[in-house]
Amino acid sequence: MPFATALSTQADTMRAVREVVDRGRAGGTGDADLALLFWSPHHRETIVGLGTALQDEIPTRCLLGCPGETVIADDREIEDGPALCLWLARWSKPVQVTPFALDVEQTGEGYTLLGWPDRLAEADPKRSLVLTLGDPFTFPVDAYLSQLKSESAGLPIAGGMASGGQQPGDNFLLLGSEIVPTGAVNVLLQGELGYRAVVSQGCRPLGKPLVVTKAHENVILELGGKTPLAQLQEMWLTMTPRDHELVQRGLMIGRAVSEYRDTFRRGDFLVRHLTGLDQNTGAIEVGDRMRVGQTVQFHVRDAESADEDLRLLLQSAGPATGALLFSCNGRGTRLFSGPDHDATAVRQTVGKIPLAGFFAQGELGPVGGENFIHGFTASVVLFEDR
Repeated sequence: MPFATALSTQADTMRAVREVVDRGRAGGTGDADLALLFWSPHHRETIVGLGTALQDEIPTRCLLGCPGETVIADDREIEDGPALCLWLARWSKPVQVTPFALDVEQTGEGYTLLGWPDRLAEADPKRSLVLTLGDPFTFPVDAYLSQLKSESAGLPIAGGMASGGQQPGDNFLLLGSEIVPTGAVNVLLQGELGYRAVVSQGCRPLGKPLVVTKAHENVILELGGKTPLAQLQEMWLTMTPRDHELVQRGLMIGRAVSEYRDTFRRGDFLVRHLTGLDQNTGAIEVGDRMRVGQTVQFHVRDAESADEDLRLLLQSAGPATGALLFSCNGRGTRLFSGPDHDATAVRQTVGKIPLAGFFAQGELGPVGGENFIHGFTASVVLFEDR
């Protein structure tokens, strides 16, 4: 098998490592091109001294790891109790693997990111992928995405920000045998990866797409020549009682990432929260910068919509033989009525494949061909290697 997942729920870190290493080897990948390790906060203190031992125990060209308040392994999401998960990948075709760490250096003009590999500039976006595991307290993810966009346009990113820590210094990252206390650890993969990136924002659209006809900064003053409030009032008359409830609970708005489409569908909109509504002017405030000419659509989110959105996007993505899943720490049993929802949905939709990941404090993934940091999403990378 090209991919393998190994899980241990042992509380003792040394025993857990031994268990996942033995199970990973039994998975039959041989020496791995890539190994990812995710651990629960229970292992925070003892994982620090295991970098060298792990590198010796796991024969791989690249080892990355980070903590997650919930660890995902196959069809399980371990929200309570200790967990350590190892995911191994060995592609049948040649794949270039370039691990790198990024850290922040303060300068007179602010800060800059250090550690970029030369190969990033040469990477073909259609045959490359960057996996990123970052520390939410010390890694400037917006600056990271902006710099990557300007220097390596179109190069897809997936991953998530470590979770479970309560303050800077709590989230140790792993790069090979080295413990990295700040910034982000990454790997650039190049070659015949056979991957598809899916970002489920857990929403469904309401009404129809509308064009912004007047805006300032993050405030929409007119939609389709009317105030946003007037558009909402017209839409309200056609909505179901359930939709009324969801709108009152929390309305969101999605902006089309690309305007060069005749029609818009799921996955074309970057969804952001509606943060304010002025009853006097009918304007709305959005958690994103808006501009005239953009296409937007109102959205709502609940457990049912999140389940439907994830399954529909996975179905359209096609088959896979291995996968990574970075879910928001606001999902799980905080959103759904039972445990293991996202992991089960992936395996029920694309097959019982080796799956690993964690609940993140911000998920990375492309929408409409552009990379973003998300909240409340499930960011999935599906690999097919036969």
